[in-house]
Amino acid sequence: MKADFVGLGYCSNDHLAVLPFIPMDTKVQMLKHAILGGGPSANSTAGAAALGMSAAYIGTVGDDPDGRMILEDFRKQGVDTSAMKIRPGASSAIAYLWIEEKTGNRSCAWTREGLTELQADEVDLDLVRNAKIFHIDGHNPKGALAGAKAAKEAGVVVNFDAGTLRDGVPELLPYADLLVCSEEFALKLTGLADAEAAVRKIFDTYHPTVAGATMGVRGSMTFDGTNFVKLPAFPVEKVVDTTGCGDLFHTGFAIRWIETHDLRESMRFGSAVSALKCRGLSGRPPACPNRAEVEAFLAAHP
Repeated sequence: MKADFVGLGYCSNDHLAVLPFIPMDTKVQMLKHAILGGGPSANSTAGAAALGMSAAYIGTVGDDPDGRMILEDFRKQGVDTSAMKIRPGASSAIAYLWIEEKTGNRSCAWTREGLTELQADEVDLDLVRNAKIFHIDGHNPKGALAGAKAAKEAGVVVNFDAGTLRDGVPELLPYADLLVCSEEFALKLTGLADAEAAVRKIFDTYHPTVAGATMGVRGSMTFDGTNFVKLPAFPVEKVVDTTGCGDLFHTGFAIRWIETHDLRESMRFGSAVSALKCRGLSGRPPACPNRAEVEAFLAAHP
């Protein structure tokens, strides 16, 4: 088994509810409901497959109906699941997402129930070593650390979508080549109040090839030690759902980075993938775009 894009982290079944407003201490009727695959690195990996890369995923599921659905969704989306670990008797991870119809903004609550996290000796290191991009999201940190070390030794680009400062994450940071964090993560990690200063400090502390921050509708910024680039997000006429926008930005950025090693070009590509994703529910196909759609979007937005 070989794949150019290998993801490792959190995968779930997402229960998505589109609502006229997100309720608090009241009731509201759903406008739409769907159960679709989710999870940061899982969305990123399915997105890579949609963009034309061979893709594989490493993670854990239970042997329950949710686990079977997670695996089947991956397979339908072109993601190899042969390195996944199935926990007998365990409940698979699930998440509930409330999406405001007018804006596409969403709130999320997730759990992995009693699902045991991936251990270091459960990671297919040969799969990692033969990849072009190894993508992690901070979940399953013991497995992620083993994979990141193997990727680093083999010259594989380690792409870290750092969104939450949880246990095990600080140990992963020195192994990231592309360390583009959420703005919230960058500020919390550094203790600074300014995102640009935080990105520079992260670069100086952990020495990735690229450090950066995503800032939602305000766009993104990256720094390679010499060039500091800020790029606004593309305007989106109708936002259906923002779930997975950041996940898909990281996918697009990493893919274009290994092709060009150009900060601005990689940011534009990632931003286009993210903008197109807004058209549908979840961070998975068919909401996330294929390569031809991204190229056409970029041509129309020079």
